[in-house]
Amino acid sequence: MKHSSPRQPRQLEQSPGPPPRRLPWRSLLVGLAAGAMLWAVAAVVPTGFSGTMPRGSGGFQPTTAQSTTPPQESPAEMVWIPGGEYSMGCADPRGQPFGGPDPMRDARPIHRVSIDGFWMDRTEVTNARFAEFVAATDYVTVAERPPKPEDFPGAPLENLVPGSLVFTPPEGPVPLENHYAWWNYVPGADWRHPTGPGSSIEGHDNDPVVQIAHADADAFALWEGKRLPTEAEWECAARGGRAGNLYPWGNEFRPRGRFMTNTWQGRFPLENTAGDGYAGVAPVGTFPANDYGLHDMSGNVWEWCSDWYRHDTYAPALAAGKPERNPPGPADSFDPQEPHEQKRVLRGGSFLCSEQYCARYIVGTRGKGEPSSGCNHIGFRCVKPRSITSASGPEKSSSPRGGFTVSSASAAP
Repeated sequence: MKHSSPRQPRQLEQSPGPPPRRLPWRSLLVGLAAGAMLWAVAAVVPTGFSGTMPRGSGGFQPTTAQSTTPPQESPAEMVWIPGGEYSMGCADPRGQPFGGPDPMRDARPIHRVSIDGFWMDRTEVTNARFAEFVAATDYVTVAERPPKPEDFPGAPLENLVPGSLVFTPPEGPVPLENHYAWWNYVPGADWRHPTGPGSSIEGHDNDPVVQIAHADADAFALWEGKRLPTEAEWECAARGGRAGNLYPWGNEFRPRGRFMTNTWQGRFPLENTAGDGYAGVAPVGTFPANDYGLHDMSGNVWEWCSDWYRHDTYAPALAAGKPERNPPGPADSFDPQEPHEQKRVLRGGSFLCSEQYCARYIVGTRGKGEPSSGCNHIGFRCVKPRSITSASGPEKSSSPRGGFTVSSASAAP
């Protein structure tokens, strides 16, 4: 899939204006991928679905869980998500402590969804797991591949170098509308070197793998005989059987002063005081699990879902008048901020989320990203239903390590 600069994550939101789809080569010299992941805020939805979220309310109905007994022994490092019927979406969190400045319009209307049970990775995929995949398959991630000259007509070949986007705090105060101020395209940044050639994952086996494009995550899932979760599956799992809570663990962001997730503390984007113990990614499982036994369903790193992103995905669901059953997401993508750019859904927020700028650690909020883009705060986890069919594409093998070929994975955009 074509993109306007090498591995440039697109806005998750709050963008002052989207960059052109194809940048002239001079733009490549000045920042290449400076447009980076912002946080989905200004999407347009039908009127009448906004409002402040009272605790445990805001249009939510009780969750009706299926049997909690898995149909068979759970695969290693996965937990059974019983499925059932739940209310999907997010009421306007503004006014809540740590609720942030954004109305989260694209997460409404709140609507009912019915999900079959499935297994989900207990944690985000780690560097160690991804390294095993690469060693077995010789897979080359999108960030490690040179950008194609046809995607950047007129660009000197010496500028078309592999790399990815890295969060870089500015030297002084900047307007929060100017996301270019804290993202830099770094040649040589990839999953082995998350913040550039001088960085390394050595000694960080249990950190979540980052700098992962959607195709990379899909290829890994195929190799493990799994797939990426749908957005509806992801939110069902994150809620842990609870209805309408702000966070996977409840409605207090820091119950009794305890940090429950890895997010930004301090003045964004200048200084992360790391009150939670981490200025960047935290090893998976560092913070408490939710009621289903899942860690880091809020904060740490964004997680890819299989769905295409649309700002108005939820409107037809409510109009149908009955719960959607196992919704696979829309057939296409549309973001009014960047109407010519295809995007996939991201969920969960990251260590860069703050109540000052991005409160996507709130359950039910939505992110979006251009699929060929990685970043040093984007990872993923996998799911395994009873039958394995990729929600983002063709049918995939249910056998562990089955169905994967380097040639087919490398053909992904």
